Amino acid sequence: MSDRITVEELAGLMKKAAGITVAPQDLEQMADSGFDAFGLDSLGLLGIVGELENRYGTPMPPDAEKSKTPRQFLDLVNSTLLAGA
Repeated sequence: MSDRITVEELAGLMKKAAGITVAPQDLEQMADSGFDAFGLDSLGLLGIVGELENRYGTPMPPDAEKSKTPRQFLDLVNSTLLAGA
């Protein structure tokens, strides 16, 4: 398990936690688009945050579930994981 969440992992988490299938390359190309462009709502994002907290055994920042874009979410979560590593 790495100490960074990749676009591929985020796409997998979107499928697992929210039932939304997004190709990782689409997620990467549209990293600055809102999560709503992918059909992910705040409840789905909360599920992803919970999954990451369970996986890594560390709390994610409260702002993670308020992230508007995949890039913003990955930057925030990855900086938290790197700080805790």
